[in-house]
Amino acid sequence: MDGKTLILSGMALIFIGFLLVFIGTLVSAIGGETDVEGGGVIMIGPIPIVFGTSRGAAGMAMVLAIVLMALWIIAALLSRGD
Repeated sequence: MDGKTLILSGMALIFIGFLLVFIGTLVSAIGGETDVEGGGVIMIGPIPIVFGTSRGAAGMAMVLAIVLMALWIIAALLSRGD
């Protein structure tokens, strides 16, 4: 991967993040009262630390952790250059 591809990928991810926050704000403003749940994943190398405010949020974060671990393993195998 060259530098241009990585820069464009990063910019696209940032744009998608802003777009998702904007859409979430619109949906909560239109829908009225909503329950807020949060969760996340902290990756230290291939090891995930998962947290969440409820079982549903932690479950979604666990799925994200599994996907991130798989991507990390694939990237590590592809970068070996064998």
